[in-house]
Amino acid sequence: MTDSTIHASDIQQAQARISSEIAPTPLQYCARLSAETGCEVYLKREDLQDVRSYKIRGALNGMSNVPQEERGRGVVTASAGNHAQGVAYACRTMGIAGKIFVPEPTPMQKRDRILVHGGDQVELVVVGTNFDEAAAAAHADAAERDATFIEPFDARDTITRQGTVAAEVLAQLSAKGKSLDTIVVPVGGGGLISGITSYVADMAPQTRVVGMEPEGAASLRAAFDHGGPVTLEEVDPFVDGAAVKRLGALPYEILQANRERLSFDTVSEGAVCTDLLNLYQNEGIIAEPAGALSVAGLHQLDLEPGSTVVCVISGGNNDVLRYAEIMERSLVHRGLKHYFLVNFPQEPGQLRHFLHEILGPTDDITLFEYLKRNNRETGAALVGLQLSRAEDLQGLLERMGESKISVQYLKPDTPEYEFLVA
Repeated sequence: MTDSTIHASDIQQAQARISSEIAPTPLQYCARLSAETGCEVYLKREDLQDVRSYKIRGALNGMSNVPQEERGRGVVTASAGNHAQGVAYACRTMGIAGKIFVPEPTPMQKRDRILVHGGDQVELVVVGTNFDEAAAAAHADAAERDATFIEPFDARDTITRQGTVAAEVLAQLSAKGKSLDTIVVPVGGGGLISGITSYVADMAPQTRVVGMEPEGAASLRAAFDHGGPVTLEEVDPFVDGAAVKRLGALPYEILQANRERLSFDTVSEGAVCTDLLNLYQNEGIIAEPAGALSVAGLHQLDLEPGSTVVCVISGGNNDVLRYAEIMERSLVHRGLKHYFLVNFPQEPGQLRHFLHEILGPTDDITLFEYLKRNNRETGAALVGLQLSRAEDLQGLLERMGESKISVQYLKPDTPEYEFLVA
């Protein structure tokens, strides 16, 4: 057995060790997604862990393996927020001092929960614009103080514990008299998917494992494109739980060895927002963006009708203050929210003409802001419109084109949109 090989027996031993600490999370049948896909879709509810994510599995394992003689020097870790909560929880329950580094985009809800779980045993340090910068600072601190670094995803112990998710899924499906055809897994650093893949390789070799990444942080795809992990030049921090610049080296080795059963895809941040809201509105599930990745990618897959599919809801640490942005991104993704730069001629009645002759009867103005500092009643205005149906856009654009009012459509992912809207 090579160092990179993790077998089902390793994961089963880890499962036995954590059984007194972590209860299995539910495997919930989803009638809505089953009807939409023609499959039997189940949701693995890791958002129901004590720290609202699967990360507690690996964090507890890493903490329990710190030698007794080293615990007095404390532990250090880096995280986008969820692994940190697991480490903080273990620090408090085990009486070990911890120093936790998170990047600046980490939502306040996650920062607050880290401090709640850790109590007076943890110190929180916010540094860097992304996980990788926070991790570099954490490694430097651990080396300087000779403290133990608790690896969030690129370590054998961590991956082995994450693989217990798959062990639970197969046992839960077996109890229902079913076998697993496809499991869809969110991907950040690669610890969860490599643990799950290791287990099904031995116990359900027919199972297809699908990794889902956000478009703005596709480190798994980059690794397979380049024959090994590479550092992305930049990442979109919105899907914070998966915004990792570089896939872990050990996860890559494991996934590369299992390439025949592995596939992967990316999901737009807007699609993630839409499915995050759908989970809340329909199933009452509070998922964070990374936690909704598996469901968001489901409709992109070529699934066998009637097959058994499991989507891992990896976390539910979402900040209520983010919901306005989440709704906005979802509306843009669904083609219901649009922005325009409208230059009104300096003639009477042009605004009235815009409202009554150009806008449709159900179009709603959500933003109207003159861009001039003075003489604000004329000139260019930034206008946000919400449509009731995406197909109404074509008629709106045609009426704009026929009008003498100059209108520029601001399309997402253009410099004008980023400057004026985002």
